[in-house]
Amino acid sequence: MKIITMCGSLRFESEIRYWSERLELEGNCVLSIIYPTADDKDAYTPEQHELLDIMHKKRIDISDAVFIVNKNGYIGSSTKDEIEYAKSIGKEILFLEN
Repeated sequence: MKIITMCGSLRFESEIRYWSERLELEGNCVLSIIYPTADDKDAYTPEQHELLDIMHKKRIDISDAVFIVNKNGYIGSSTKDEIEYAKSIGKEILFLEN
């Protein structure tokens, strides 16, 4: 069993949920993304954004790998930062698409 943190744009929520479930059913422990409950992710304060970023990095810290949901090859700036962080601490990087 691997611990895998999901990474990707919030615009791919349905794909992230799908792959989270699929990876869990394959016997992995999946740590997913926190989705805003407000209609607008900008409803978060700067401090809340920072806290969510810190917590996502903690998920990566305790994971064996990260799974990048890069539908149609799209990787946003936050996801790029997460990939670089994961690489810097020696985590396996898995991609939905090459």
